Amino acid sequence: MAARPGDQSATLLLACALALLLLALQPQPCRAQQPPSPGYYPSATLRSLAFSEAYRTLWGPQHQTLSPDGKSLTLWMDRSSGSGFKSARAYRSGYFGASVRVQPGYTAGVNTAFYLSNSEEYPGHHDEVDMELLGTVPGEPYTLQTNVYVRGSGDGTIVGREMRFHLWFDPTADFHHYAIIWNPDQILFLVDDVPIRRYERKTEATFPDREMWAYGSIWDASDWATDGGRYRADYSYQPFVSRFADLKIGGCVADGAPGGCQPVPASPSGAAALSTQQEAAMLWAQRNSMVYYYCQDSSRDHALYPEC
Repeated sequence: MAARPGDQSATLLLACALALLLLALQPQPCRAQQPPSPGYYPSATLRSLAFSEAYRTLWGPQHQTLSPDGKSLTLWMDRSSGSGFKSARAYRSGYFGASVRVQPGYTAGVNTAFYLSNSEEYPGHHDEVDMELLGTVPGEPYTLQTNVYVRGSGDGTIVGREMRFHLWFDPTADFHHYAIIWNPDQILFLVDDVPIRRYERKTEATFPDREMWAYGSIWDASDWATDGGRYRADYSYQPFVSRFADLKIGGCVADGAPGGCQPVPASPSGAAALSTQQEAAMLWAQRNSMVYYYCQDSSRDHALYPEC
């Protein structure tokens, strides 16, 4: 028997409703996979430096090559050694950035780091501010670890202040810019100018205020870097290669006149507080990409972390 017109209309409406429901349930291509614009791009205010303008080879010279234009550096690690470089001058504050691209595939245990430190000046009692791309196993993402050590908390008994991220992009596919703004009142960690973490000066005991140098390196951190050391560097995959480019420093040098340098502003207004757009971008990054924050770790002794 043929369906009546009213039945056909009802059936059509039901089919349309089901189709819309199924569409709504499908994974949507994604505006949410990119952070909102921070509205402020401090990296654009600084020029890229030739390596020799700001840095020197620190160790493993046989495991690094400089590009013909002198502006990008390739580091690699094999069973015999990794490699590292260090800024020619020490700084009291500033902007420190580098574009980095890491290797795909099996890279467990490999640590590609861009960081500030004074470990050579204050051995056993040093300060450090880290951005570390921690290697992984196929099918799992790289982890970006940010960390702050203050006056020896990275020496002996480790008191780390880690915040870790699985980034919203593949760091092996292209270069991305990783930067630290270290000012007297805060440390800001940025990825492609998006603030991902703000570490404020709440007490003198929990904030690094001595001069530091900028470093880059690739090294074997198998004991802890990948799933707490479960997966280690496998040298059947060597060499492990990391590339650094677009090196930028806008800092107040330690040997300069105390009042002769203004810190690089963390926000467009020049104030310590981030703009509304920057706050929104940072909130997005932490909600969508953060996978660990030490202040939320109940296994930590929070008496050691008064800033939490």
